[in-house]
Amino acid sequence: MNSISHIKLMPSSTIKEALKIIDSGAMQIAIVVDEDGKLIGTITDGDIRRGLLNGLDLNSLIDPIIYKNPTVAKISDTKEEILKKALAKKLHQIPVVDDENRVIGIKEIEELVSPTLKPNKVVLMVGGLGTRLRPLTENTPKPMLMVGNKPILQTIVEKFAEYGFVNIVMCVNYKSNVIQDYFKDGSEFGVNIEYILETQRMGTAGALSLLGTVPSEPFFVMNGDLLTNVNFEHLYHYHLSNNAMATMCVREYDFQVPYGVVNIQDSKIISIKEKPIQKFFVSAGIYMLNPEAIKHIDKNEFFDMPTLFEKLITFGENTLSFPIREYWLDIGRMEEYERANSEYGDVF
Repeated sequence: MNSISHIKLMPSSTIKEALKIIDSGAMQIAIVVDEDGKLIGTITDGDIRRGLLNGLDLNSLIDPIIYKNPTVAKISDTKEEILKKALAKKLHQIPVVDDENRVIGIKEIEELVSPTLKPNKVVLMVGGLGTRLRPLTENTPKPMLMVGNKPILQTIVEKFAEYGFVNIVMCVNYKSNVIQDYFKDGSEFGVNIEYILETQRMGTAGALSLLGTVPSEPFFVMNGDLLTNVNFEHLYHYHLSNNAMATMCVREYDFQVPYGVVNIQDSKIISIKEKPIQKFFVSAGIYMLNPEAIKHIDKNEFFDMPTLFEKLITFGENTLSFPIREYWLDIGRMEEYERANSEYGDVF
């Protein structure tokens, strides 16, 4: 059992403090206790993301996002009893409490059972022309451009493998031989790779109609020109725990209007706001889909991911957003490529 001293919060703590605890440790959870050490609840990465989507900020108190009915183990529980509780709720850690509900430690389930590789497929879209990065992409597909002394695509593959997602599908087109000659079957990188050749431009969702076998588990889709250290396991569990049909990773995008904005009602000026900052959530090019979502994709036609989400919404399916606050960079232009090379060493 592990101590909770380094993951403990009080109700007066802020979301920023909770983030620091979750990001700095391997447990990826914070335990909230009162002054007597009695358990109030827990906070995970998913709780924080939902709070941010609901308008909270990093300086907000944690009370609205505390999960106040967590599964706990009693000090008298056996290993088998703890494991049974964890598996029933798909938990990674369980707080252990005494008879007065004081937290005496936290049990990591990985200490009880050996981790296994996950069956979920990862579909990577790596067939783009990369025209905005010419002349670098004249002989090299964009995902194979070197960042941090390795191709962008290799970093993506390695990050998924870190979380046990080793079944990779690469949708290739432009200079596909460069990618296939480098990765081959993936065994050198600890993964299994299969390739799908797009003979025409299909779009991020359209390429999924070319899958030879429909995945039997929820699967990832990601653009092959992104650098990110997003926790793919968090995304996976977020998707599952919310019973989503499709989950889209989103980034907050700020845009400052360069003029004073005049609010008018019935020709009367109500207010004037000088150069306001507008905030939006935009797609981050990373998705998780249930296999059933593929049925909504038109075959042999261009079909992008926003169109798929709009169609799923029309059919009343559960489509969710997963806000990314981790490092994320879309390498689409030369300045972003240069930035990626300058930041790679610090981030990865």
